[in-house]
Amino acid sequence: MKKLIIDGHNLVPKIPGLHLKDEDDEARLIEVLQEYCRLARCQAELFFDGSPEPRVSSRKNGLVHVHYIRLGYSADDAIIQYVRNLGSDKSNWTVVSSDHRIQNAALASGCKMMGSDAFSRLISTTLSSEVAVQQRREKPPSSGEIDEWLHLFDQDKNS
Repeated sequence: MKKLIIDGHNLVPKIPGLHLKDEDDEARLIEVLQEYCRLARCQAELFFDGSPEPRVSSRKNGLVHVHYIRLGYSADDAIIQYVRNLGSDKSNWTVVSSDHRIQNAALASGCKMMGSDAFSRLISTTLSSEVAVQQRREKPPSSGEIDEWLHLFDQDKNS
């Protein structure tokens, strides 16, 4: 299985429709990456810095393991440390970032490297593939989606 290490805030502005100013940019990126990882059959370690809240420092979301780096620390430093601590399978990991410091550390450690722009294009290609489109058509709506639709239609009746 392919393994990715992703610089989250470096990737957000490269994904169409996502912006760093959005309050939910991290959650939306996680959703995109979950779908990508499912289709591409890979797993990802996703790093976000600047977390002002004292929340859990890491969280598993399906194939995406999210690391929240608290304020005062850098996701760049956390990614570099993570790469340095990888075991002997470093060649199975691809680091996704356009930050030159991270790129240099990843390559020096024996990991593969991909810029955020290139990875964004790969995500778009994967999510728009015939297989992905067909799977979304066949996938029944979740209970959350059904609840949201019922709520929206109920609001329309009350208007």
